[in-house]
Amino acid sequence: MTELIKSISEMLTDNKAVSSLIELIIRIFIAILIYYIGKKLVKVVLRIFDRFLERAGTDISLRKFLYSGLRIILYIVVFILMIRTVGIGTSSIIAVLGSAGLTLGLALQGSLSNLAGGVLILLLKPFRVGDYIIEDTKGNEGTVQSIDVFYTRLLTIDNRMVAVPNGTLANSSLTNVTSQTRRRIDMIIPIAYNADLRLAKEKIKEVVDRTEDVMKDQPIDIFVSELGESSVNLGLRAWFPTDSYWKAKWKITEEIKLEFDRCGIEIPYNKLDVNILSTPSDN
Repeated sequence: MTELIKSISEMLTDNKAVSSLIELIIRIFIAILIYYIGKKLVKVVLRIFDRFLERAGTDISLRKFLYSGLRIILYIVVFILMIRTVGIGTSSIIAVLGSAGLTLGLALQGSLSNLAGGVLILLLKPFRVGDYIIEDTKGNEGTVQSIDVFYTRLLTIDNRMVAVPNGTLANSSLTNVTSQTRRRIDMIIPIAYNADLRLAKEKIKEVVDRTEDVMKDQPIDIFVSELGESSVNLGLRAWFPTDSYWKAKWKITEEIKLEFDRCGIEIPYNKLDVNILSTPSDN
């Protein structure tokens, strides 16, 4: 303790050391001031930039991506200004950033792949915010909520948020369910061999015709798809607006079953008949 007090006393008595200490404190204070002022300026610049992109009609996903990228760049600039104010030279900063960049590049290859994937998604536009997509590698599916720098966020139909790496989406196949305004329902309806084939086709047509939102200007096909082992398989193809697809499919499935029950048209199913043979007991 005595040695510490002695060293502090010697420092205070040395005018050069005192001036250097005061200068360092002032530099640190200015660096902190730069941080707070720079933080406010970054928010102002980002707000102006976002409004400019909005007025230019830029796609929402591209807007978010450019917004995130500019935000990172601006904060790096603020950080460099702070470091230079403290007294660290630019060459030192560049050397440190270069070595750090090389290290991070090797350690974060997956993240860099996601970054490149995000750029490809925004350029090629296989999907946009608001589209419903199915990612084939893991089976994730949902409505695209945002396309960020590294991840695309999907909202599932049961209200879960799923973050899918952009690299995965850019390097694998996916299905964009809502990219088109209309979608075709394809169904196979089996009936028994002894059922009235013409009546079954007529009832299916009636069900489709009275289904809400059916596109009657598009072909409605009802046909014999296959003569199966235990059933005659009827095929149905009809077009609906994409937004009505699932509602219409569920409704048609239910109505066909009810209509077949009323008309006595059997829908075959797997069943097992067990016959018990009794043998006379030995007397």
